[in-house]
Formats: sequence, C-alpha cells, structure tokens
Amino acid sequence: MSPPRERISLNNGWTFFKYDSEKTADSLCYDLRPEIKEIQEARPADQEPTAPEIMTADNHVLKPYILPTGNEFLADSSKHYKRPQGDPGSNFPFVQYDFDDSAWEQVNLPHDWAINGPFMEGWNAKVGGGMGRLPSDGIAWYRKKIDIPISDQGKSIYLDLDGAMSYAIVWVNGHLVGGWPYGYSSWRVALTPYLNFGAPNQIAIRIDNPNHSSRWYPGGGIYRNVWLVKTHSLHIDHWGTRITSTDVSSASAIISMDVKLKNTSGQKMPVEILTKIYESEDLNKVITSFPIQSCTVDAYHTSLFSSKVTLQNPKLWGPPPTQSPNLYVAVTEVKNNGQIIDRYETTFGVRTISYDANKGIFVNGEKIYIQGVNQHHDLGSLGAAFNVKAAKRQLTMLAEMGVNAIRLAHNPPAPELLDLTDKMGFLVVDEMFDGWQRKKNPHDFHLIFDDWYEQDVRAWVRRDKNHPSIIIWSTGNEVGEQYTGISGAEISKRLKLIVKEEDPTRPVTASMNYAKPDMPLPETLDVISLNYQGEGIRNAPAYAHLKGINTAPLYPKFHKTFPDKVILSSENAAALSSRGTYIFPVTERISAPVSDSTGGDSKNMHVSAYELYTAPFGSSADKVFASLDQHPYVAGGFVWSGWDYLGEPSPYYLARSSYYGVIDLAGFKKDRFYLYQSKWRPNFPMAHILPHWNWPDRIGKKTPVHVFTSGDEAELFLNGKSMGRKKKGAYEYRLRWDTIKYNPGTLKVIAYKNGQKWAEDSVTTSMAPHQLKIETVSTQMIANGEDLCFVTVQVVDAKGIPVPTANNEISFEISGPGVFIASDNGDPSDMTSFGSSKRNAFNGKILAILKSTNTPGIIQLTARASGLQSAQINIHSVIQ
Repeated sequence: MSPPRERISLNNGWTFFKYDSEKTADSLCYDLRPEIKEIQEARPADQEPTAPEIMTADNHVLKPYILPTGNEFLADSSKHYKRPQGDPGSNFPFVQYDFDDSAWEQVNLPHDWAINGPFMEGWNAKVGGGMGRLPSDGIAWYRKKIDIPISDQGKSIYLDLDGAMSYAIVWVNGHLVGGWPYGYSSWRVALTPYLNFGAPNQIAIRIDNPNHSSRWYPGGGIYRNVWLVKTHSLHIDHWGTRITSTDVSSASAIISMDVKLKNTSGQKMPVEILTKIYESEDLNKVITSFPIQSCTVDAYHTSLFSSKVTLQNPKLWGPPPTQSPNLYVAVTEVKNNGQIIDRYETTFGVRTISYDANKGIFVNGEKIYIQGVNQHHDLGSLGAAFNVKAAKRQLTMLAEMGVNAIRLAHNPPAPELLDLTDKMGFLVVDEMFDGWQRKKNPHDFHLIFDDWYEQDVRAWVRRDKNHPSIIIWSTGNEVGEQYTGISGAEISKRLKLIVKEEDPTRPVTASMNYAKPDMPLPETLDVISLNYQGEGIRNAPAYAHLKGINTAPLYPKFHKTFPDKVILSSENAAALSSRGTYIFPVTERISAPVSDSTGGDSKNMHVSAYELYTAPFGSSADKVFASLDQHPYVAGGFVWSGWDYLGEPSPYYLARSSYYGVIDLAGFKKDRFYLYQSKWRPNFPMAHILPHWNWPDRIGKKTPVHVFTSGDEAELFLNGKSMGRKKKGAYEYRLRWDTIKYNPGTLKVIAYKNGQKWAEDSVTTSMAPHQLKIETVSTQMIANGEDLCFVTVQVVDAKGIPVPTANNEISFEISGPGVFIASDNGDPSDMTSFGSSKRNAFNGKILAILKSTNTPGIIQLTARASGLQSAQINIHSVIQ
C-alpha cells in the first residue's frame, strides 16, 4: 500500500535541447519583449534605474494561459485569471509523446546549461561581463517520461519546481498545463487532469532565458530540484502549514499552528487533524501533541484550521557560538473514517526575536550583533545548479570567518539553502526582488512586475515562513522607486501589506542606496536598510574626484528621523581584490577607489590584495568597521560580498566574475578573510601577515607589511630582527609596517592581547616550484550520484613551502567511480572553461571538483604539471 503522501524526485533522466539562437527557436513565447535599441556595457552598479518601455502583446503569446497558474496567490478572487479556450502548442512536436528525442542531450537536474561555457570575451560579446560572459541566454526544452499507475486514480498529482530560469512553461501529454515567469520562484502545477493512468506520460518544459535580464549570472535551465507530489484528493495544501511561537521562555512556549486543507474532490469530507511534535533528531519520541481537531471540508474548497499547545522546557533556536540552532518537527496526520489520508512534516524552531532601535537585534533576549555577508545564488564553477554540499561548504567557511547572518542577494534561494541556515544557526534576510516597475536591464523583472508581484511575494513568504533562521523579509534592493517619491512609496506599502498578510510576525524592509530620511520610501519600512549610505558614498578625500551618488555618512540622520526603527547596513564595503596579488605603491589611506595608479592593474585585470581598494561607491573594511563602531545603535551589517560570484566584474568589465568577495570564486580565502575574522572573532587567537614574501625584483625596496590580528598589538620580525612593536589605536583594525624594505627570508609576527602573547604567523620566501601538494577536507564521498569532493592543489618548493607566485599549468586525471566536473583557480580574468581538466594555477593554487556516481569504490585523482612532481589522492566513495 502506498503512503498517504509521496514526494518523488524527478531529477534524473531528462533529455535536453537548446536552440542555436532565438531566430531559429519556436514561437511558443510567454510574451513579447521590447527591442534593445542600445546596449550599455559596464553599467555602474549604482546607476539610477529608468522607466520601462510599454509593450502591447499580440494574440500569439501564451501569457493568458500561464497567468492562471498563480491564481491561488491572488487574495482577491475577482482578480483571478480565466484561462482562454484552446490548447496552444499541442501540435508542436516537442510536446508529443512519440517525438524522437534520442539525439538530445541526456541530463540530470539540477542543471545549468551555461556553466561550462565557453566564455564570451571582449566588449562586443553577446553576453557581457555583467551576466558572467556565459551562454545563459536562449530557449531550450526539457523532456521526461513518467509512469503513473492505475492505483493513483483519484489522487491529486502535482509537479513542483523549486526554480527554473526562466519563463518556464509546462506541457503534459501535449496539453499546456501552466508555468511561471520569475526564475527564482518555487511553484507547482496540477497534473491530474492531463495524466494517463496506467500508462507512460510525457512532460515537456520550455525555458526562455533572455539576455540583458540580470545584473549578475542568472544561470540557465531547470537549476533547482523538481518533484512529483501525490496526495489524497483531500490533503494539506501546498506550503499549507504555519507554526509560530509566543510567550517563549526556558520554561515553556505556546506553539500555534495553522493547517490549510484542500479538497479537490466533488464531495465534502469529515476529517480529523492530529499533529505531534518531535525533536528533529529523534522522530521516535513524541514531545507533545496538539489537540485533535474534527472538521469537515466542503467539496472543491480550501479550509484553514488553527490550534495551540504549550511546549514545556523548549530547546530554543539561536545562532552559535552562544546559542544552539535546535529544531523541532511537527508531524501532521489527516484522517478520514479512521484512515490516514495525508501525512505532512513541518520543521520549525522556537525562538524570540526583538528589535530595538538603540540597541539592535535580540535573539532569545541576547543581543546578536549582525556580522553578515551578502551571497548571490551561484556556486562558482558549478554555476546556478544547486548542490547542498557546495552550499554547505560556502556557509562553513563563512562561519569560520565569524559570519552569523546572510542576506540573500537579491532573490529567494533554493529551499535547501534555508534548511542549511536553520541547521547551522545563521540569521537570514530573505529578499525577493532586485527591481520593481523601473528597469535596471531591458529584459529584467520590471517586464512582469505588474502581472506577477503579488503571486511571487505570497508564494515566497508561504514557502519560507516556517524557517526560524529568517528574521527579516526584504521586498527589494536598490529599486528605482527610491527616485519616484510618493508613487514609489505606494508600491513599497503594497508589497509590505502582502508580506504582512502572509506573515505578521517579522519586519519588512527594502535596501536603499539613494533614498534619504526625508523621502517617502523609508517611511514605509519596518527596518531601515542602507546600502553604503551609512558610512558615506564617495565622500572620503580619495573619492572626491569621482562622479555619481555622493552621500555623507547618514546613520545619524536616519536615526534621528526614525528613532523607533532598527538600522542595518544591508550592504557595505564593496572592497575589491584578487587573491594573492599585491600591487605597489600601497596607498597610505585606509580606503581608496581602485585605479591603475592606486591598487589596480587593468592590463592584467587584477586588484591589489592589500585590502584597501574599493569600487567607486564603496569603502574598505577598515572604514566600515570604524563607521559602525562610531554608531553603536546600528544593529550591524552585511558585507558585499561573502564569496566572489559570477558576473558583475567591477572594476574590469572584460573579466568573468566579481572581485568583491572575501573568499574567491574557487573557495580560497583572500587576505580580507582574516581582517574580518580578527574583528568578528575577538576571542579567537589569530594573526595573519600580508603580503607573501617572494619579491626578487624588490630587494631593498619599500614593501609594506600589514598584520590582521584579534590581538591588540604585535611585534614584527624580519629574519629574526625586530621591525618594531605596534599597538592598535582607536578605530584601527590593522597594524601597518609601511617602510619595511624587502629582503628574502622569513617574516614573523607575534601578536599580544592585554600584554600576553596571543598568536603568531609567518611567511617565508620560497625556492622555485618543485612539486604539487594535493589535499581535501574529507577523503570520503557518498555514492549517490550527487555528492561532491573539493580538492585543492598547491604548488610548493622542494621543502614544501608554498610558492605564492606560481601559475603553472596543471592537468587532472581521474579513475574509478567518480566524475571530474569542474576546476577553478579564483582568477576573475581566467576564461578557461570550468569544465576543463586543465588550467593554470593562480598565485599558487587551483581547485578540482569531483562528483560521485552511484557505484562505490576508490576514486583516484592525479594532478600533473610539466617539470614538477605530480600528486595523487584517493577518495573513498561509499554507500551511506
């Protein structure tokens, strides 16, 4: 007997076809898009968004057939869309069961069609630097056959897509079922009316991902998980539970639960609802139960039922290191005539969040200063295709740095990412849009905002509302409506109202890089979120010559105007660097905009890693720290950005990826990592020296040495001779020895705290490259066809000392039950395909990524470089 609810992965066994160009593609489009008359390359990140072009749809677009997919997320039923007569595309070969797709590519999901390139180089590239120079644009199809047994007759059967980029349209057995335009939304379509029970069924999904639609790399294709969901005709609705906690203490908490039941049958049904609560790690022990509810759900009707229970001695959810991210699972069973007809699990946490305009954000009564980063959705050389192992790797490294909060830039993530933030204890600002009605790019979300904003917002909040890690909803980022006064504020109010209707328990914000305290938009927000304006934009002496937004530090004015609202630095820094690259001379200032005369090398597209150089609108970490420390009522902030990401390659548009990350695209720590760690983990003994000490052409020349440490003073030694002992002053976050003259040997620093030895670090001049060193965090993988192994190869000399300037070409060979899927070196200017098993190291390092198969065994990876000793590692792939 089948379980009452089945959620079956449909990730494996798809066929895939992508047209060569839009000119050769079919005409089954969602809607017309405006013609791009002028392409603006290298668009400034803080340029004002502009008004959209108005398009008039023709009679051939499929938009009227797709809009009804979102009807359940339109609160006013009078605004529900009615599907027109007809079945567009039913005669198109790709949607037919008997179409021969044997020549199509075989793929598994999640799938990013663009990530292996090739990169498109130059100023006139079809896809430019802003979107990562990868072929993410275009129109493509996915096809898969599924068997639906006769025993499923009478059930409700759904197709759930966690994300498809973008304008996805679904056909089943030749019938147009529905779709969803926004590539970051999760959504479902009901398949039941279109299925052949007891026979194979054909699913066909069309994806249309326009160029000039994003300010970063969007990926292309069905890049998140896809599920087949089978339920009884009366079942808990999609995202149909909601759990909240009130009166929370260490002694008890009141847990409230809403359950939404959906009856797709033609008869009303009496049911009983029983929910039991378990600790997430032990589903065999019931902690408590909600009262049993008896009720009747009318035919073709959806009903909401609420109940409460007191949870004794709750284990609270909170962020490490002072709290633990404890989780519970509520298991809800729906019975009809004593038979279980649905079973649904809801993971949740019990915690209190409070917001104080003068003191900041409190979790369970403890002030938690926000030490956050912004994260885009790509996973580096893996692209947009979501993988839990890769996402956890990113979060683990950020936690090591001292990060306790993530702002999701600038869209809802894969749902599994929020599962990770729940389990790992990160606080989250969950963000919906990068733009509203006004456009940043000709083909971005502004084209569909008016038709879809309510559906997207309600779906977003319903999906994510039970995650305890989420503390703030953000409806937008640097939207053009900052510039439009009252009309822009009205849109913000409308979005906030929708969020509050779905979840009244959390505050709502939108991030502002232009709006000032006396403008209408900030008044509409529960939390003041400032992008760069807090510490000031282009207002320091080194930035005085630059054009663009010029803003004095605005924390005081916002705090005075909104004394009851928490202020967050939702984006700060926008510092730039290329890992392991140091350019001379070094600025004497604590923050300076990068240029060819100040920290930049436009010929080689590198930025100095002295971590003092920024985008034109940005500030160094040092300047941001000082500004935040001088305004203690600010609740903290989010660095732009935690990891480098594909696209937006400021300051060098001809590159492929960003320079903003504290960690580079391959996952190697930049020097800035240790600057943040020294500030955010004050009780962790650490010291870090920069630069490296391989400078054969600088003997006797001034070569500044900087030290990041969680200590308060340090003494520097060069070849055993003291270079002096320095102490941090007020609002100083690094120690600088700017007059050191280079001589080869060893630099060593001993850091002190409160007069006691605290930590030390050293760097040593290496000899010539001699061999490769290979290592990984774990030499074991799960043989499930999804697990990943991240392998680092470093170039070292004969004594094993890293060679920080080595750029040798390295090739990889793999044997055993594994697949080589990607390589990277963290160099934003490297245009080698990510799928290549051969590339140059960048400043001594290179990354290889392996994927398991479904077969256990030993996977052997060998790294080779001409003239160097090779290195080899064995990875054990095991059955879990």
